Amino acid sequence: MSEHGYEDGRLNLPFVGICTFGKYPYVEDWNAIDADVAVLGAPYDFGCQWRSGARMGPRAIREASTLFSFGHAGAYDHEDDITYLEPSKVKIVDIGDADIIHTDTMKSHANIEYGVRKILAAGAIPVVMGGDHSVNIPCINAFDDQGPIHVVQIDAHLDFVDERHGVRFGHGNPMRRAAEKPYVTGLSQIGIRNVSSTAREGYVDARQMGSDIQSVRQFRKLGVEGMLDRIPEAARYYLTIDIDAFDPSIAPGTGTPSHGGFIYYEVLELIDGLARRGSIVGVDLVEVAPDYDPTGCTSTLAAQVLMNTIGRILHHREIAVS
Repeated sequence: MSEHGYEDGRLNLPFVGICTFGKYPYVEDWNAIDADVAVLGAPYDFGCQWRSGARMGPRAIREASTLFSFGHAGAYDHEDDITYLEPSKVKIVDIGDADIIHTDTMKSHANIEYGVRKILAAGAIPVVMGGDHSVNIPCINAFDDQGPIHVVQIDAHLDFVDERHGVRFGHGNPMRRAAEKPYVTGLSQIGIRNVSSTAREGYVDARQMGSDIQSVRQFRKLGVEGMLDRIPEAARYYLTIDIDAFDPSIAPGTGTPSHGGFIYYEVLELIDGLARRGSIVGVDLVEVAPDYDPTGCTSTLAAQVLMNTIGRILHHREIAVS
């Protein structure tokens, strides 16, 4: 057998087989999750104020992620001289999707929350694929018995609307709902720019409720290390990534694109630094709407970001423990 294991069983190329995330094992029984990381789909997009379509995000991200299915030998990064996602060291599973009840926000959110709670109860890190950004609300709800968390949001929009025409649980509300939680110690809101869905008073409220708000241009002036210095050290971080944080030149497949966004390595280096600085205990990536991007590059970007995020979380956690 070769050191990569290619002669041991199937070659299992990316276009072969069933599209679980990263071609990792599928676990149907949520009472039998045994993993370091469990991936959950949340294909809900009834919280959108503009273009729908993020309900198809989890399926598209799963398909794109098969390109990065490093089942044989992990993912070697020559710049870091680290092999991430080594099968002998990490266990990742895909537990499928939360059930979505069309037109019923509260029941759909409850089903997402249930899935995240099951992952946490199993001692795994939840990685949730949206869906629109409202799916962050049930994700954060599920952490009510997990200890304090600091929310790090990478996004074009502040998402800090309290209530608008009775709507409190749409994709413009999640960071406000998070800030209200007693176990959320603060928020770092990074990439916020241009015309926002949140009015000025929302920004005032956010800062009063513990938010540090930085635009892409402000981030670039600070640099990655300068931005990290503004985030509490040695904390438990919940990371929420809206794909529209990236510039639409590389992520057109989203409902609310905003020019002037991040490039890939800016976000990757920030996430890597965050994984070194403390513990990332939960992740969601939202707002991928694949039908607006016939090239598929947005879904590929989302999959690549998630695979690299998982790899760095697990690697730096192992270093911290050893």
